[in-house]
Amino acid sequence: MRSLFKIRGELSASLTILLGIAGVLLVLAGWTLLTMGEAPVISSAILPHPMRVLTSFGDLYRDNEIVKNTFRSLGINLAGYLEAILISIPLGFLIGLFPLFRGGFQRQVESIRYIPLTAVTGLFIVWFGVGTDMKVHFLAFGIMIYLLPVVIQRIDEVDDVYLKTVYTLGANAWQTIRTVYIPSVLSRLSDDIRVLTAISWTYIIVAENIDSSQGGIGALIWRVGQRQGRMDKVFALLFLIIVIGVIQDRLFSRADRLMFPFKSPALRLKESREKTMTSTGQMILQFLAQMGLWVLAGIYIFLSINEWTQLFFPGRVLADLFGDTVWAVHVIFLSLISIRVYRWWLARPPATRMAVIQHGSN
Repeated sequence: MRSLFKIRGELSASLTILLGIAGVLLVLAGWTLLTMGEAPVISSAILPHPMRVLTSFGDLYRDNEIVKNTFRSLGINLAGYLEAILISIPLGFLIGLFPLFRGGFQRQVESIRYIPLTAVTGLFIVWFGVGTDMKVHFLAFGIMIYLLPVVIQRIDEVDDVYLKTVYTLGANAWQTIRTVYIPSVLSRLSDDIRVLTAISWTYIIVAENIDSSQGGIGALIWRVGQRQGRMDKVFALLFLIIVIGVIQDRLFSRADRLMFPFKSPALRLKESREKTMTSTGQMILQFLAQMGLWVLAGIYIFLSINEWTQLFFPGRVLADLFGDTVWAVHVIFLSLISIRVYRWWLARPPATRMAVIQHGSN
């Protein structure tokens, strides 16, 4: 019992799960008590009963195309992230590494963070209209103004020991950037990108409220909340966003381990210790999580083949679900598959790789 109240004390895996379940049940119990009966403590117009929120998912599926709207928002989220990353990382390296650009633009980059995003929605409407492109660019800008200064900060945090080592070995400027700065900065930056997941959903809701006719979770919240007064549906959609955010965070974590296995020796040591102490239930969960990623990749490959060939069934599922942002899905999955194949190829013995190359050349 003392360990439960020890400052920064650690909990066992089983106790963490039990306390997590207990916390959820306690919140649900309090929520139920406050909203139960014909004269609840809190009116259903403000806080609906948990069962009403749960059953409203059926109404959302039947009347509001919740699946299609969810994938539309998810596509905007992925496309906005990609655009922000593809702009912030090269620009951040340019400003962070070279004094000419740092002196000219670092203060502007740091100052732009204070721009209130909701105040510039009108500018994005003027520049890009009210379609999907505007929403993607708006989200990318919202992520970029936070991500760009972080890239510069991560460059400054690169340990001098690594720089002195490569200089001693005779590395030139490009070799230093490629072997030290890029791996170090990107491996740390992945955690910062994960943190921005929650912020990105805020901007998506704001952007989708501008034109609700194009769908999305934000447009759906506005439609069922303000027009229909269905607070149960609003709460259901909010919980859906939470679930998507948690899943995204887990997927980011898995992708981080895939792309940066060298990232943290201390983390690898901790994981190896946890593997030796895992219970049967935890091993099953880890196996299911790993299999889930492979199943997800398999579904993508299956749908992508059908997208271009119509080999299995008529229709283009990915394009119908994600709309104009389907390109982001292709970029992300193809990148992860390419990294996985590349690491599998590097894991082959050198003689095997050479034999395959010679066989291909013949």
